[in-house]
Amino acid sequence: MPDRIVHIVDDDAAVRQSLAFLLGSAGLTVRLYDSASAFLAELSAVKGGCLVTDVRMPGMTGIELLQQLRARACGLPAIVITGHGDVPLAVEAMKAGAIDFIEKPFDQEALLHAVHAALDRGMGGERGDDPAIAAKLATLSERERQVLEGLVAGHPNKTIAYDLGISPRTVEVYRANLMTKMGARSLSDLIRMAIIAKVAPRRAAK
Repeated sequence: MPDRIVHIVDDDAAVRQSLAFLLGSAGLTVRLYDSASAFLAELSAVKGGCLVTDVRMPGMTGIELLQQLRARACGLPAIVITGHGDVPLAVEAMKAGAIDFIEKPFDQEALLHAVHAALDRGMGGERGDDPAIAAKLATLSERERQVLEGLVAGHPNKTIAYDLGISPRTVEVYRANLMTKMGARSLSDLIRMAIIAKVAPRRAAK
């Protein structure tokens, strides 16, 4: 079925094959592309499904690919895969239209869940607001919200601590509280929810 196809864009052959095996074992049809330009060359034949793309790729990056899709009014739901430490890039990708991001090395169940959610969404364009996320955000204290804004900006604990005038250890405590209150499985899951809810990134103090 065209609407259950997963299009994988990654310049690393090993990653492509690993994803193809995982998703194929889950009964999904997979199409592989070794670059963003290769995927765009086949875009006219893409009738549905979802996109899974790496962020860092030679030539056109995953973010630039999403920008191209938006410029062409393509509502294909997209998931970005990012290396550890690439959270600011993943945030940028979500602002460019991605609906989710998964950190490497990715958890198989988390990836499958994200792919199925993207396929269920279909060619629906932009993300909508999530009332459940908004309700969870409303439970945060002011300080927890400030820490979350720092995380969305991609700042490390030390930078957030300096900005707020607290210790890095205290930031860790607030982060743990955030994860619990938001029901987040990981840092990427927490930031994903914050982006969907349009939490503004916090600027670090100079």
